[in-house]
Amino acid sequence: MFQALFNSLSGLFSFSRGLNTISNNVSNMNTPGFRGSDAFFENVRGGLGSRISGEGMRTEPGDIRQTGNATDMAVDGEGYFILRDRSGELHYTRAGQFRFNEKGVLVDTVSDYEVMGYDGDGNLAAIDLTPMRTLPPELTSKVNFKGTLTPSMTTPYTITSIDVFDSNGTARRLSAVFTRTSANNMPAEFNVVIKDSTDATIATHTLKFDTLGTPTRETNEFTAQFAFGGATPQPVTFNFGTPGGFDGIYSFSGGSVNVTATVADGHAILGYNDVAFDEKGVLQLSYSAKEKRQGPRLALASLPNESSLKLDGGRLVSGPSVQDKELGRPGESRYGRIVGRSLELSNIDLTREFADMIIIQRGYQASSRVMTVSNEMIEQLYNSTRGS
Repeated sequence: MFQALFNSLSGLFSFSRGLNTISNNVSNMNTPGFRGSDAFFENVRGGLGSRISGEGMRTEPGDIRQTGNATDMAVDGEGYFILRDRSGELHYTRAGQFRFNEKGVLVDTVSDYEVMGYDGDGNLAAIDLTPMRTLPPELTSKVNFKGTLTPSMTTPYTITSIDVFDSNGTARRLSAVFTRTSANNMPAEFNVVIKDSTDATIATHTLKFDTLGTPTRETNEFTAQFAFGGATPQPVTFNFGTPGGFDGIYSFSGGSVNVTATVADGHAILGYNDVAFDEKGVLQLSYSAKEKRQGPRLALASLPNESSLKLDGGRLVSGPSVQDKELGRPGESRYGRIVGRSLELSNIDLTREFADMIIIQRGYQASSRVMTVSNEMIEQLYNSTRGS
C-alpha cells in the first residue's frame, strides 16, 4: 500500500511535467521557427513508479506563410540558418525573421545576431549591404536608332532628348538631325548631325542604304569621341541597324518618318530600390529596370542529430549539441531552397496537443484516485489495529 502511494505520487509528478511540455508547445504555436517537444515517460526500475526521462524535439517542418517582407525567409528543406553572436559563437535557427540593421548588416530581428553567408573566398561572413547601397555612375557607350526614313522627305527630321551619361553620371542631352543628301541619290542617303544641348554640332555622319532599304555595312554605325564639360572623354557609338536586317532604321518609300533613339547603357549614381533573396539564397538587388546586381549567398547548416537538439528561446539551436553540423548552400543537396518573403511557422498541431492533454488529464486523475484509495486502505488498516 505504501508503494502504491509512492507510485501514484510519482505519476502525479510525471503527468504534471508532461503538461508543462504541452503548455509550452501550445503557448508557442505562433512563434516562427518553433519546434514542439514531446516528454518521454519511463518506468523507475524495480516497479517504483514513473518519471520523465527527457524531451525530444519534433523535427517535421512547420507551414510556410508569406509575409511580404523582403528579408523574411523560410527554408524548404532540412537546412538551418546560421547566426553569429557578438562573441563569435554560432547559433542555428529555422526562423528567418531578418532585417538589415543601421549598419547595413543582415541580422536576426529578435536576437540581433548576424546572419551568415559566404564571402568571395568561401568563408562564413556577415551579409553586409553597405558596399552595394549605390551603383557608381556609368558612362553611355551606345545609342540605337530604329524606325523609317523615307527617300521622299524634303525637310530635316530631328530627334530630341537623347540623354546620355558622362563619366560623372551627369545626363547630357543630345539631338540627332536626319537630312536627305540629294534627291538624286538612289538608294537614299542621309546626313546625320549630332548636336549637344547648345545646338552646337559635335558629330556628323552619312548614312547610306542598300537596295533592300537597310543600312550599308560601311555606314550602319559610327563612333564619336565626346568630352562633356571636364568629364573623362568617352566614345559613343550610334547604331542604325544591321545590314540586311530590319532591327534598326530602314528606308521605305510611301511610309512616314518615325525614327526613335534608345540609349543602350549608362546611368547616374543609383541607389537600390528593391532587395530580395532568390531560392539559392543569393542576394538580388535592383537599382532600376535594367540595372540589377547580385550580392553574397546565404549559408545553411544541416544538423544530423536534429531530434536530440534543444531550442534556446524557442528559436535557436546552439551549444555543444550541434558539433556534428555540416555547412552548405541553399539549393544544394538536402539543405533545401530559400522561400523569400515568407516565414516558417511553428510545427505545433493543436489537435495533437489537445489529444495529449486529455491523456495527461486522465492519467493524473487515475494517479490521484490510486493515491486516495491507498490512503483509505492505510487509514482502514490503522483503525483496525487501534480497534484490536
